[in-house]
Amino acid sequence: MKRRQYIFNLAFLVTGLLFISACTDKFDDIKENRSLASETDYTISGNMILPLIGAYSEFNNTEWEDFPLISVRGDDVNSGGGSGGNYDQNDFHETDLYNYNKDYWMYNSLWQNYYGNIFSVNAAIEQIGKYEAAGADAALAARYVAEIKVLRSWWQLQLARVWGGAFLPESSDLSTLFVLPFSTKDEVMQYISDQMDLVIPLLPDMRPNQRTDIPGGITKYTALAMKALANLELKNYQAVADATGEIIKSNAFTLEPDFYELFKIKGKLNNENLLEMQYSDLGQGTGTNYSYLYAFFGPQGWTPKVAGAADGWGFYEPSLKYIKFMLDRGETVRLQTTVIFTNSGIATLKSDPAYATLPSWISNTTPSGDIFNDYARAMFASGKHYLPSDQLTPGRTDYGTNKNFTCIRYAQILLMYAEALTQGASGSAGSADAAVNAVRARAGLSNLSGVTNDQVMDEKFAELATEWGDRFWDMIRLGKTEELSYDGRTFSMAKQFLPIPQAQVDLIPSLKQ
Repeated sequence: MKRRQYIFNLAFLVTGLLFISACTDKFDDIKENRSLASETDYTISGNMILPLIGAYSEFNNTEWEDFPLISVRGDDVNSGGGSGGNYDQNDFHETDLYNYNKDYWMYNSLWQNYYGNIFSVNAAIEQIGKYEAAGADAALAARYVAEIKVLRSWWQLQLARVWGGAFLPESSDLSTLFVLPFSTKDEVMQYISDQMDLVIPLLPDMRPNQRTDIPGGITKYTALAMKALANLELKNYQAVADATGEIIKSNAFTLEPDFYELFKIKGKLNNENLLEMQYSDLGQGTGTNYSYLYAFFGPQGWTPKVAGAADGWGFYEPSLKYIKFMLDRGETVRLQTTVIFTNSGIATLKSDPAYATLPSWISNTTPSGDIFNDYARAMFASGKHYLPSDQLTPGRTDYGTNKNFTCIRYAQILLMYAEALTQGASGSAGSADAAVNAVRARAGLSNLSGVTNDQVMDEKFAELATEWGDRFWDMIRLGKTEELSYDGRTFSMAKQFLPIPQAQVDLIPSLKQ
């Protein structure tokens, strides 16, 4: 799918390195890109930052379909809609039901997009090497390469989670895919962990939003977070505790006091964020707009507080199971932030005698004054992907535009630390109780004492729902797959990975095995 342009542009960085099945065309593209690279004057050391900026551009220019496919499985979120006349992406819906079609375009698109990103940033690393060889500052070159490797690890982590493994190319030469082994998921996670060990000493010791050269750019704490995520998949809980503990002990990060606003404009470059995709309309009501296509998450019909604000497609909704889980816990702040109700959704909830009487705050009007009308594809909308119409820059109407997309935040770090400690790891950054209670306090909940692993996982469910599919992989890792069989779905471990797209199997010989 066509990307939306991002604020960082790079004239000579390798472009068009999307791994499309037209292999011959791809090699033609690479020849053209090498021709462009050959015209670059690498003795201009000040230009060495340009390949790095190009790598950040790859990260921010994510296609809209990548996140939904990564995150739709799990008992926290539904695809929205269903089979039949109200739905025009039936295979996306079937994926949510664990029925997989290896020919579905979204599977192939995610594969192409992420491997394309990897080859592009590998090319950026090679460009930086040429500047260094021509006399640029070696330490600065090493730092730039370290930043890129952290970005690359994000895509590698997602690929391995989705498909149970990944190729690990380290050059921009696409032909390496024909000789590289397809590494297992565990091998990819260990690779990421080892890579982060190498880059952490080279990266800035600060929050991403404290960087002045590239605001919101990678720092050592982003790399530590990636190391923690990889080791969580490996069940190396001591490594998780060590990495997250170092982040906590830095005292660099704080939880945004207003959970609702964390996912709105106030959340951009927030002190809670360790990694986020950045977008901007430059504060102007017309003209250039660097944005993510949030319409995927929006309602098909609403009455916005600001007239003229556009609605969306209705393809993504928090699950009824999640909503009932949150109501049972007495949640308000996180439930009101994560879930936007429609009248039909409220009626469905009330049809269950256990929820016939709902808290008075539950309404189809958001705290910001937007009214979500009933629409065909969903009963609820995703609040974390919602920007109130009165936070749109005047003149802008696209749903959610100018909103950043959060990838890793401090609350997740605290909860991973607590999880590791309840799995037997030793911690140097306080107790599991303290970490969990910091997150609960923001949600207006009372403290826990002697937290168990089950309580930590419940807290992760409440805090991180609808974000990056972590709930799905948490349940698989812990063997709690019965949680994934809900609302008519039946999950088995044979369904933990998506099938590799048939277009890629036909192209790459090793995948046929």
